[in-house]
Amino acid sequence: MDVRRLREDFPVLQKKINGKNIIYLDSACMSLKPRSVIDKMNEYYYDFPCCGGRSVHKLGTQVTISMDDARTKLQRFINAKQAEEIIFLRNATEGINLVANGLALKDGDRVLVSDREHNSNLVPWLRLSTLKGIKVEVVPSNPDNTFDLEMLESMMGNDVKLVSMVHTSNLDGYSLPDKEIIDMAHDHGALAMLDGAQSAPHKVIDVQRSDVDFFVISIHKMCGPSGMGVLYGKYHLLDELSPFIVGGSTVKNVTDSDIEFLPPPAKFEAGLQNYAGIIGAGAAAQYLMDIGLAEIEAHDNDLNRLITKQLSNNDQIELIGPKDADLRGCVFAFNIKGMDSHDIAMILDELENIMIRSGMQCVHSWFNRNKLKGSARASVYLYNTEEDAKIFSEKVLEIIENFK
Repeated sequence: MDVRRLREDFPVLQKKINGKNIIYLDSACMSLKPRSVIDKMNEYYYDFPCCGGRSVHKLGTQVTISMDDARTKLQRFINAKQAEEIIFLRNATEGINLVANGLALKDGDRVLVSDREHNSNLVPWLRLSTLKGIKVEVVPSNPDNTFDLEMLESMMGNDVKLVSMVHTSNLDGYSLPDKEIIDMAHDHGALAMLDGAQSAPHKVIDVQRSDVDFFVISIHKMCGPSGMGVLYGKYHLLDELSPFIVGGSTVKNVTDSDIEFLPPPAKFEAGLQNYAGIIGAGAAAQYLMDIGLAEIEAHDNDLNRLITKQLSNNDQIELIGPKDADLRGCVFAFNIKGMDSHDIAMILDELENIMIRSGMQCVHSWFNRNKLKGSARASVYLYNTEEDAKIFSEKVLEIIENFK
């Protein structure tokens, strides 16, 4: 993978701030956008800025064709069985909410989650516990911060209807053993959903191999536009799932007293769509497939190993997550003893345009459980270099030396 050449694809990396290059280490929050994605979205606005799936004129037809092409690209991206299993939404959060509100869950049904869930895969279930009386139970991790399969097995039962867990955690980059979790859920008659917001940009996803029932993606983390997400579901499950938001484009026919919904994906894609965003999502998926997700994952691991080697042995640094860098993917999350995470982030930005995330990372439950105010989180991606990793490490050590 030629990182130097890939960096040329990203316009923002060609600029300087205060005479210095940007060192962007916040891709777990939002990735940068390559020119091919930006150009594809602009093509829509310049050449056929019309409705798709409605008007039959030439411009409208071009929108529909482009949307279908994007859906097929996302199908290939995760190896879905058919394009109709790809639902375009605003983000992974909306996908999880759609499943939460569309499943026929009732009082007493149990939903199992991990102990490191993003709010997007915890809050919808907690809300349903209030509205419907479902029981939300958290599977605790092992002491070394890896997933405890034995604990999951002990918590399973006939009343568990869904196991809904993060695939790769934005807290620390750790990837849960997806295949084992899914198989265990199915063995007990439960469905399985994975939050793939952090995994889809960084590793090969094969929903047929894993046999996952539902899988959600946030496109803005995988070199695509903001405000775009994908829900994958096995077709027969989507066919049974109740739509969450309804209206125009979701129905085959309506009378004064009756509704006939369209089949998936249309019944879940209500109203006017973000056509440019959908087209951009397809372009982003193609961009990553052209590079190769296995190559991206290996590159992430290489950079994380470099950072970990430089910093993990310093007694002022408190590492979050497993100690082995290979288990933390693209994420190096940490605290410096006696310092606030936001201060660390601001100093790095001022010193060298090093851009990281700070705070509770939308994983409030984990931080509250562990009595921490937050963390500083550096996350690498395909456009980061060894030099980025080295400068980041050097500046963190400089902060320890000069700002504590």
